[in-house]
Formats: sequence, structure tokens, C-alpha cells
Amino acid sequence: MKKLLGALLLVVGVPALILLYWMHTPQGWLTAPAAVIAKLAELQEYSSDNPSIADTRASRRAAIGFFTAPPAQVAEVRNLSIPGPGGPLPVRIYLPQHSATALPIILYFHGGGWVVGDLDSHDNLCRTLAVKTAAVVVSVDYRLAPEHAFPAALDDADAALRWVAENARTFNGDAARIAVAGDSAGGNLAAALSLLERDRQGLRLSAQVLIYPAVDLSNLDRQSSLDFAEGYFLTRARMAWFIEQYVPQAQQRHEQLASPLLASSHAALPPALTITAGFDPLRDEGEAYATALAEAGVASRQQRFEGVLHGFVSMDRWFPEADQATDLIAGFLREQFKTATAAGEQN
Repeated sequence: MKKLLGALLLVVGVPALILLYWMHTPQGWLTAPAAVIAKLAELQEYSSDNPSIADTRASRRAAIGFFTAPPAQVAEVRNLSIPGPGGPLPVRIYLPQHSATALPIILYFHGGGWVVGDLDSHDNLCRTLAVKTAAVVVSVDYRLAPEHAFPAALDDADAALRWVAENARTFNGDAARIAVAGDSAGGNLAAALSLLERDRQGLRLSAQVLIYPAVDLSNLDRQSSLDFAEGYFLTRARMAWFIEQYVPQAQQRHEQLASPLLASSHAALPPALTITAGFDPLRDEGEAYATALAEAGVASRQQRFEGVLHGFVSMDRWFPEADQATDLIAGFLREQFKTATAAGEQN
């Protein structure tokens, strides 16, 4: 009996000790799922010897099922190609329900360092946002770098916004209630598109949701970039590589449409929700952007999820915090859409 107990303690205790060792870091404690994901990513980095763009994209596609939970059910999904500046632009439209009244719209831009990611990589997240927010989600398969460098992705985002505003009725959307949203590189596009619309006095966007956004491509020396440079899923070196692919001309990284944090003014932008992860190289720039918006008089909210990594919102199979984040996003957007409805009724 003692031998059996000893064996059980060995089988259970040793992995538990290893996990605790992984969870404890000089910057604090990772959650257990974050520690496992970080270690797996670290091992993959060591096993990869300068992978090609094609290999990087294939690896991302292969990992979708590993990271995501079973997809949320929506009433209808439409795959379309709309006119884009570089040719046909694929979009995917999620209708949460068949409604007698027009529904608000979330225009979503996926993450992936402007190099990887597509409609499938963020399918589950878009479905979840559609269901929780009771809004139509339009996901945009913008052109990727390095084949299409800055500002190609933003040009596609802009074209998608124009098309959505002009064609909202065809999918029961309300063109008077459009929010932009995105994670990581997609957060960069959502923020840049908000600046673009403000400066040309275009559409009045209801809100912007920025999920661990990359908003300053000129500076990878903030404290979070240094603290979490290696071993926390997204590395500082990989972020530098992504930036090099998207904006190869270094001087362009200081332009506001590449680095929204560097805009001369952040006033008169849409209400914003910025979500950051505690162990993310991009944490500090995302929080600096939320602060800049607030200081410019924008209704800006910011929420940091402690103990988790960059990308956690898309990893709902692993992170309960992903569900908490999408609840937060849905509540924020419902509030902003309600405000937009009230403003429209007064005009």
C-alpha cells in the first residue's frame, strides 16, 4: 500500500511541481493554462529553424482546433467577396438571429501580425461576439504581408467599412450603428481606421474595441516588451519580425496610420474598450493608448487580464478569461449601440 501511495504521489506530484515551476516567473504568476501554452510555444521556437512564411501560416491553421472550443451557433453565415483595392476581398458575415429589425454591426479584423490569420482563425471568436452582442459581425480577410505591405491591410479595412455602410440592408445590418474591433494586428487596423474616419469626417463609428493592440510599431523598448521578451508565447523578436514584414520602411512606422499611439491628437475618436494581457510584450503600448484616448476626452475603458498571454481571447478552449473578455466586450458594445440608437432618435 505504501508503495502504491508513493507511486501515486510520484505520478501526480512531479508534474504538479513542474507546472508550479513554470507558473512562477520573475514578473509574477502565470495561470496554469498560460504556463503550459508558453512552454509549448517556447519548445516550438527552439524546434523551428527560420520557418518560411508558408510554414508559419500552415502551422497557424493547424493549431486552430487546439486553441478553440466548439463554435457558437449562429442563425446564418455568409461567405462573400466584395470589391477591394487589390481585387476581390473575402468577408464572412455572421447573423446571430433572424430579426425583424436591423441589427448593429461589428466590423472585425483578425490578428496574426499582419502576416498570418484568416477568416477561419477567428471564426469562433466572431461567432461568440455575434451571439453575445446580438450584432451582425463582418470579418475581413484583408491582404497579408509581406506580399502586401503597409498600407494594404488598412486599405482593405477601409474598403470593407465603405462596403458595409453602403450594403448593410442586404444583411439586415444598421449602418448607423457600426463598431470596429480587432485583436493584435487587427486592433492596430481598428484603431487606425478610427483615426482615418475622424480625419476625413467620414462615418460616425459607434465604438472601437482593441484587444491587446499593436499601436506603436516604432518602439519595442517599453518595459513589458523587455520583461516578456522571451518565453511568453509572443516574443519581442517575433514582434519585430512581424513589423518588418508589414512596414519594411522604418520611417513609415512613425506615421499615425501605422502607429496610432503616435497620432498628434486622439480627440474626437469613437468610445473605446482596450483589453490587455498581463504577460504580453504589447501590454504597455495598449494601456498607453487607452490613457491617451482618455486624456484626449474620449470615453475610454481599459481592462487588464492578469496572468495570461497575448492571444488569450482567441484561445477559449484553454482560458476561462476568454469568456470573461467577450462578456466585457459584448456589454460595452451593447451600451454603445444603445447610445447610438438614442442619438439617432434625437436627430
